Amino acid sequence: MKSRAFGLTDVGRRRETNEDDLLLEPDLGLYAVADGMGGHAAGEIASRLAIETLLQARRREGSAGPKPTADESAMWLREAFSEANRRICDSIRLHEERRGMGTTVVALVHNGEGAVVGHVGDSRVYLLRGDDLIRMTSDHSWVNEQVKLGLMSDDAAQRHPMRNIVTRALGSREDVLVDVASTRLEPGDVFVLCSDGLNTMLTDDEIRGLVLRHRDEPESACRALIHAANVSGGEDNVTVVIVRFA
Repeated sequence: MKSRAFGLTDVGRRRETNEDDLLLEPDLGLYAVADGMGGHAAGEIASRLAIETLLQARRREGSAGPKPTADESAMWLREAFSEANRRICDSIRLHEERRGMGTTVVALVHNGEGAVVGHVGDSRVYLLRGDDLIRMTSDHSWVNEQVKLGLMSDDAAQRHPMRNIVTRALGSREDVLVDVASTRLEPGDVFVLCSDGLNTMLTDDEIRGLVLRHRDEPESACRALIHAANVSGGEDNVTVVIVRFA
């Protein structure tokens, strides 16, 4: 199934530097967003290491031969995320000033007629199928844990002052647990990969409305989402990758 894709990152209205990064490789069937954390530009280093590692791992695998199954793609994502985690941890050990840095990552692998999503942290992947917006990831964050326990609503979590505290990230420990999900593609499917600078500024309904309005034009959708996030406050860096399958 063919795809069209576009990605864009923006510093936002409140930050001086952009610690987000993105990966857009249609020929390799790989897309990703990373949201770095840690002062003194360390977050920027962590997100760049994650993106570089995913790209290098994909290039080593190559595109020749039969398309991998969903299970094989899920295994590849876990291994690539683990390799990125090791590289970030090694960098922290070598550079004391980088202690505390880390990054969230979401990635989408297109394997023939299917797609596999992997994630660590609170960056998200949405799927617009028909008129429905489906959240394919579950945030690894303190507020989401409260939502799962029934102690907080989604609306309250979006406004909570501790909404930026993640419970899982690359670089936070030597081993990392990667969540994966897969789906068989349908014509017209639109995937949205984003850092939390988008979904903390916009509700899922607002994201859905903008993607619906621009569903045939990934570039227009990216620009509309980032503009809306900044108009709503732009409190963080915001990065969006849109992939449309036809």
